[in-house]
Amino acid sequence: MKEKREKRLNSEFKKEIYEILTTKLKDARLTEMFTITSVEVTQDLKQAKVYVSIFSGSEQAKKDTFEAIKSAAGFVRRELSSSMHIRTVPEFTFMLDKQAEYGEKIDKLLDEIKKKEKENDENA
Repeated sequence: MKEKREKRLNSEFKKEIYEILTTKLKDARLTEMFTITSVEVTQDLKQAKVYVSIFSGSEQAKKDTFEAIKSAAGFVRRELSSSMHIRTVPEFTFMLDKQAEYGEKIDKLLDEIKKKEKENDENA
């Protein structure tokens, strides 16, 4: 039963945090497109890791956007405490999710391998 509740809370936090960051947070550093990929709440609901994926061509803009999101942790917690009806709102730790970048890197490597195989087949 606890696992079902945790999954439901993770999903709800994911939606609510994204909504708060995109509509209520006013920070000039928040310039890049981002998504909340997942939220992992501890069983005692005191801590939560929020994984954020940021889509940007510029590393500096990506860093600035992530810093804006990280610095908004207290704001997000206050907003959630007023909008959600739960006894304990966890402290949020924002983590940069690099899975999309890793997947993109793997795709590029696979494309290069396919190109080389094709070239080798044409030359043989």
